[in-house]
Amino acid sequence: MRPIPVAFAVVLLPAAAVAAPRSYRVDAAASLVQVHVGKSGAFSFAGHKHEVVAPALEGTVVADPDDLAASSVSVTFTAASLRVTGEGEPAKDVPKVQAAMVGPEVLDAARFPAVTFRSRQVSGQAAPGGGWTLTVVGDFTLHGVTRSLSLPLRVAVEGDVLTATGRTVIGQKDFGIQPVSAAGGTVKVKNELAIEYRIVARASE
Repeated sequence: MRPIPVAFAVVLLPAAAVAAPRSYRVDAAASLVQVHVGKSGAFSFAGHKHEVVAPALEGTVVADPDDLAASSVSVTFTAASLRVTGEGEPAKDVPKVQAAMVGPEVLDAARFPAVTFRSRQVSGQAAPGGGWTLTVVGDFTLHGVTRSLSLPLRVAVEGDVLTATGRTVIGQKDFGIQPVSAAGGTVKVKNELAIEYRIVARASE
């Protein structure tokens, strides 16, 4: 499994060498959010796991190393931009999985186009060896439903570049999505989605 970083979702904060708040903008080309979709059911061994990436992240970060609580992050991407990588499954199945994922039975991207995360609380501490270990709590909106989500982050800053990595798990049913099934229900997609993220943001001022 390749580490990533979501959210999908999210990124954050502080810049080590500056004393004043600093603004950053998410670099979509350098960032990666990957969703791992597992399987369950009596014949889950007969199905395939799915790997999904969010390639079109946008967002901003305000980092205040002297007052973490004053820091903030906002990240968004469109549901329709999510892509099934095809890793671990037959190539012929990828278009069908992609269509089902963005279609009305799952994400319903036409009705609920935006996936967003906006922080409400930031806390943490300096990490051994440099950087920070943070917890960012915010509002995560998916499929038209907004829930509170806590994101663990390991943050490093080098020059004008901030990098945040972490992993979280969300439940599809919490956002009004019923996990799909096949073969009469003997092969199902798990309710839990594991999200890994590596978010890179560059100073904008």
